[in-house]
Amino acid sequence: MKVACASSRSVQVFQLCYSIGMEKVDIFIDAGNFYHMVLKKLGCREMNFDFEKFAQFLKGDNREIAFGGKRYYVGTVRETMNGHESKQAMSNQNSLFSNLIQTGWMIKTSKLRTRLEKIKVDDRMQGYKKIFKTGIKEIIYERSREKGIDVKLATDLIVGAVDNKYDTAIVVSSDTDLIPAVQWVRARMKKKVEYIGFSFPQTAKVEATRPVKTLIYNTDVQRVLSENDIKPFMKP
Repeated sequence: MKVACASSRSVQVFQLCYSIGMEKVDIFIDAGNFYHMVLKKLGCREMNFDFEKFAQFLKGDNREIAFGGKRYYVGTVRETMNGHESKQAMSNQNSLFSNLIQTGWMIKTSKLRTRLEKIKVDDRMQGYKKIFKTGIKEIIYERSREKGIDVKLATDLIVGAVDNKYDTAIVVSSDTDLIPAVQWVRARMKKKVEYIGFSFPQTAKVEATRPVKTLIYNTDVQRVLSENDIKPFMKP
């Protein structure tokens, strides 16, 4: 049985309907974390991943996604001067955002910060002796990092619990900075948190991916997905 909970006579009429007694879930995807832990290792671009189908898989058959309950957190690509690659990356990201919005996703963004980082060449590095012989003692490179994504996700996790937007929060992130927020919504608001982790074996090209133990210990439900679980959502 469906009941109408809200309606509007504006340009479009929105109706928020929930099944009586059915568990409501919110899905929180940390896009940067998901890309580096999963998509990059599987050779899949964000544009070629079906996030909507993935959300329905996470929801399952006996739950429903709350209104506004699909959230995608990501650092925005910035254009660099005469940077063809950055322009293409911006175009790809805008296309992704458009596709997500059309299927009801809320996109939360932060700026990518770029800084120079140094790696000292020493015995911790494979083949360091060969590198030493070339006269190189350190490697300097640019690294981009998302700033504030974990704060935005944690804030939405707490606000959603306080406003009773969900019964269970499905968190697709292995960022341990989220643990205080996870603990708070469980202890204070009695909400369930479901951790989505990943387990991929190490190969010659990529390091192994493993679920984070502290998130396993601090959540109500833990689901660890393998490469075979992910492949159905990768577009050809």
